[in-house]
Amino acid sequence: MSLLDDARSMSDDLVHLQRCLHREPEIGLDLPRTQERVLAALAGLPLEITTGCGASSVTAVLRGTAPAPSAPLHPDPAAANARPPAVLLRGDMDALAVQERTGLDHASTTDGAMHACGHDLHTAMLVGAAHLLSAHHDRLPGDVVFMFQPGEEGWEGAQQMIDEGVLDASGRRVSAAYGLHVFSAELPHGQFCGRTGAITSASAMLRVTVRGEGGHGSMPHRAHGPITAAAEMILALQTMVTRQFDVFDPVVLTVGVLRAGTRRTIIPDEAYFEATVRTFSTRTGDQIEQATRRLLQGIADGHNIEADIEFVPERPATINHPAETALAARTVAETFGERRYSELTHPLACSEDFSRVLAQVPGTFIAIGAGTPDSDPHTEPFNHSPRARFDETVLPDGAALYAELALRALDLAAASPDPTDRRGAPE
Repeated sequence: MSLLDDARSMSDDLVHLQRCLHREPEIGLDLPRTQERVLAALAGLPLEITTGCGASSVTAVLRGTAPAPSAPLHPDPAAANARPPAVLLRGDMDALAVQERTGLDHASTTDGAMHACGHDLHTAMLVGAAHLLSAHHDRLPGDVVFMFQPGEEGWEGAQQMIDEGVLDASGRRVSAAYGLHVFSAELPHGQFCGRTGAITSASAMLRVTVRGEGGHGSMPHRAHGPITAAAEMILALQTMVTRQFDVFDPVVLTVGVLRAGTRRTIIPDEAYFEATVRTFSTRTGDQIEQATRRLLQGIADGHNIEADIEFVPERPATINHPAETALAARTVAETFGERRYSELTHPLACSEDFSRVLAQVPGTFIAIGAGTPDSDPHTEPFNHSPRARFDETVLPDGAALYAELALRALDLAAASPDPTDRRGAPE
């Protein structure tokens, strides 16, 4: 049987785990119940398991026992004593502060929390891959590091796991890293998508406090109203990103928080708004902060008020490496059929802290269409929506792809005399 056949045979177990996780979502870095379920699902496998010190992470290392392919006739004694190559597979585990509105039988039972981004599917897929590869560890000419990560949704969970040594968990730095992400809309059901270069955006947070001078709503000329200035700032920001930046290297700026005032007859002293800022290149990312500050300060000066502007870079863009992306495309085509893989024309405007991993080691991040079958992916609720629904039938395919990527990447790494030489990988 193939890895895909094996994965499909465990479909019921993967669905059961995913539904259990979905019913009890946890937010941030502290996911004790989720961690407990993952550890239970991995119990009995030949894994070296450690848990995080500052978060509910799980790192599991599987030692492969296959000899390296094409071993040289006269091996270097130093190389013979070196550890075999290792690759990393990552699945994030945390949920979002969203009140679920899907109506599913296994909907969240935790008030104000929901797996609205599909991380419960990622976790189940990675558990499935651990089972698949454990059953075939004699085919692995190296080690696999399974990275079960909390705190992806803005909590820097990936960086925390990196700081705690996940990239070196096998005893040497991993030679490649792979991540998957499901999408409830936009992508056709069951379709795997990727691209070389940026696949998700960099993100930054913009916070602005507009300080004026309050007064009576009937006499705005006796006050310096911050609400009017804040409204002008918000509209001007939308114009700026279309007039000062290349449409082919865009900026996405969305204001998601706006607070001011207590009653309609009172001009307040302050107004406040927050925005998320997304960019796709280092050049644009470097320019956007200066342009934003210049624009907002100019508007504040024109209204004779003050503006406290805080611009906080959050995550870099997720950059897929050419060789690992080509390997993923070929693996999907050979495992599921050529039509199951397509190249994304443009990056996704969401951000991902798997970018922290790919900034350290080569790898790739693959998107999977997981909306409900026979629905229009262009009209279904997108990730983070309280009505976002994900199809469980993609679980075996995700688990199989994780496992195939690990096996093939290790074969390539082990075949190279220099584990850091990736010339044997497809370009």
